[in-house]
Amino acid sequence: MDGGISAIKTENSGDEFLKEALVILMQDAVQKGTDRGHKVCEWMEPEKLHEILDLKLQRNGESQEVLLGYCRDIVRFSVKTGHPRFFNQLFSGLDRHALTGRILSETLNTSQYTYEVAPVFVLMEEEVLTTLRHYVGWTAGDGIFCPGGSISNMYAINVARFHRFPHAKEKGLSALPRMTIFTTHESHYSVRKGAAFLGIGTDNIILVQTNDRGKMLPEDLEKKIEKSKSEGAVPFLVSATCGTTVLGAFDPIADIADVCERHGLWLHADAAFGGSALLSSKHRHLLHGIERANSVTWNPHKMLGVGLQCSAFLLPDTTGLLQRCHAANATYLFQTDKFYDLKYDTGDKSIQCGRRVDCLKLWLMWKALGSQGLEKRVDKALEQTRYLVEEMKAREGFCLIMEPEFVNLCFWYVPPSLRDQQDSPDYWQRLGKVAPVIKERMIKKGSMMVGYQPHGDRVNFFRQVLVNPALTKTDLDFFLDEIELLAEDL
Repeated sequence: MDGGISAIKTENSGDEFLKEALVILMQDAVQKGTDRGHKVCEWMEPEKLHEILDLKLQRNGESQEVLLGYCRDIVRFSVKTGHPRFFNQLFSGLDRHALTGRILSETLNTSQYTYEVAPVFVLMEEEVLTTLRHYVGWTAGDGIFCPGGSISNMYAINVARFHRFPHAKEKGLSALPRMTIFTTHESHYSVRKGAAFLGIGTDNIILVQTNDRGKMLPEDLEKKIEKSKSEGAVPFLVSATCGTTVLGAFDPIADIADVCERHGLWLHADAAFGGSALLSSKHRHLLHGIERANSVTWNPHKMLGVGLQCSAFLLPDTTGLLQRCHAANATYLFQTDKFYDLKYDTGDKSIQCGRRVDCLKLWLMWKALGSQGLEKRVDKALEQTRYLVEEMKAREGFCLIMEPEFVNLCFWYVPPSLRDQQDSPDYWQRLGKVAPVIKERMIKKGSMMVGYQPHGDRVNFFRQVLVNPALTKTDLDFFLDEIELLAEDL
């Protein structure tokens, strides 16, 4: 009897805890976390944060009030990536409809592999994938949601290899010739990781030259393919990029497709970042020719603000290539004598078993905003980038690396002490130290976050990424003012 009462009490206290935690989520994480009057982050050194947070896991459970305190502290000391002044990554913003989808999918806690355990989401995923393929320019095809763009790019490598050498699945690497992949130094590092992970080897990635804007040169691609063949290797994949991580460059897909078709290579378009431009009638020209790719990576969790993670791997293939490449036919999960149509058991297309429901948040947001609303979101981001460019040109000290093609705005800030000092022998060395100091100051102040990096022979520069749907011109003016303020004594 006492055990039953105790169980009821535990259940009730869990319900009450959840209610209170959701209040903290709404007030602290959603409302305050996106409020310009609050900090983007409350910086704490690791040693100090360890002292404040009781992270140790103990034998005995703790009270509801203590647990709620942990929830408040977690929000307090975490970076608010939904804040309008968080510019640090290729994702930013907090869409409330997408967040609702994330909460729903976490609550329902199912795995996206069979119709019997995820009936709604199996149908929903296919509808979302069909719509994404439509914007790529395909009337049919296949696809799956993956845990991030890196895995999507690795899928491309694996599927391309299987397409070229189907026996690789059974016979392994020992049955294959030396195979080569072609990409540029501007491409995402997941191409290198994929080559290592799949046993192809990073030495077999051949880097194609780019122009001064970071775009692949098709004529050099052709030369590199021919040279690789002459050395006895088997070129099989070109990974082009639509929206590079740093410069936001778009490789000339149509011209690259011509080269791939001449040599029989698989063309993968990594549009993880830039794919969302396909939704805009004004800007989809950036991805001209993408419909000729054999596979595409597209991350709606970046520019569209869906929330991590939401990455689609898309193909025009209708022969079941994805299924044949990855299927293991586990009989405890994919029984062949089920009472419904087996085509709805899509899990064997994936290298995973358990798989999150990543389609719901995008579906719900799309339902709320419509394609028209998403198009406006993309157009607004590019308009705001142009506004910020013009404002920078009107202010002393801001020096553009290049005119942006997309929403990546790369620039140096030259503080007063370095202006007109370009002829000084240590000018570039000193300028390279400016961005890290400004970054440290903004984080410790909590006013905003923006990334910086060196690039080739360029010393550290800022990369401002404008993707948060909540951004206003006031935020952009604040950004420029804050950079000047933080660097006034440098």
